[in-house]
Amino acid sequence: MTASPDPVLIRRAKAQRVVDIGQRIGYSLYGMAIVVFTIGLLTSFTDLVSTLALVGLIAGSAFLAPAIIGGYAIKAAVRDDLEHGREIN
Repeated sequence: MTASPDPVLIRRAKAQRVVDIGQRIGYSLYGMAIVVFTIGLLTSFTDLVSTLALVGLIAGSAFLAPAIIGGYAIKAAVRDDLEHGREIN
């Protein structure tokens, strides 16, 4: 007899995947903003350079902030499960 998978653990795994993608996108946008800003400093700092750097920072923050909070929430849920003796397979 096989046990059916826990729906809470399935939802948590899906949420973890979304968090991971959000963090990758957010950090990538931050990296893009840093690269564009550095190129602007080394060449000519135009309106396009400043706009791209600003958009990278704002969009990166929009993706990264909820992803970081979600990551901490998932870690707290796993820690709570472990403290209360629940299996987290």
